[in-house]
Amino acid sequence: MSRQTPPRIPLSDPVIYAIAHLVDDSQTDTREPSHSAIESLIDRAKLQAGDPNRQRPEHPRGKEKRVREVLSWALEFDLDGGERFAGFLLAQIRALGGFRLGSSNYVGEEPIVNLREVLRAEGLLLSSEGEVQPLVLDNLEGKELTAALQKYVQRAKRGATDAALVAGTGKDLIEATAAHVLQGVFGNYSASANFPTLLGQAFAALGLATSQDPVKPGEPPHKTMERGLFDLACGVNRLRNKQGAGHGRHFLPTVTDPQAKTAIEGMGVVAEYLLAVLEKSRI
Repeated sequence: MSRQTPPRIPLSDPVIYAIAHLVDDSQTDTREPSHSAIESLIDRAKLQAGDPNRQRPEHPRGKEKRVREVLSWALEFDLDGGERFAGFLLAQIRALGGFRLGSSNYVGEEPIVNLREVLRAEGLLLSSEGEVQPLVLDNLEGKELTAALQKYVQRAKRGATDAALVAGTGKDLIEATAAHVLQGVFGNYSASANFPTLLGQAFAALGLATSQDPVKPGEPPHKTMERGLFDLACGVNRLRNKQGAGHGRHFLPTVTDPQAKTAIEGMGVVAEYLLAVLEKSRI
């Protein structure tokens, strides 16, 4: 039986500080994980280049500073490795009893509450046992859903693969955003509509041009951009692996890694524009 891989933890400055604080034992007896265990996880995530204790051994960092510096380096230079390392570290802390009151390795209530709050802002739920699960967006609406989608937009624009399929909806990021736009403008949307129809309705609801709208003499230049965004979204949707969505690769097997990365970033750009216009229409 294969070992289950811990979920990746999306990185941001608040997440980095909250994760690092879990290994702060400066005010207590020494807790696991040890420096050796942390180093093993750094190696597993291939982040040796960002490890200050390897790069500057004459000035070794304590565990909290070491983890924080590794993750900060990864945020800039190796997002994929950083998110895997954060997931590995959280899983090890949980396995060592870090979330169990009474354990010699218990990290404390305040670090757990802090981590729970910052992860929720990233669209994740942290259980009392230290398990991480996606926040089910189908249970959100209005401004709370807008905020959650914006987090996925930020991750998609950085090329994060798990932003391709929005947690708990079965829809990709653009499709979920289009449905949110229609719900916000009209109070409902057709769940059976195909992707181009749903997206076209969302564009129309916001007064945006699609490639189906004829060019009008003297129209402003941004209409050309809007048509391009619509075509980009439809092109990305055609690359989707509808049978495999949510169970591995989000794109067809013939799609190369550069194409998939560009597609995910494109999803972020289109969804971000839709959300921005929606918010402006509410003012």
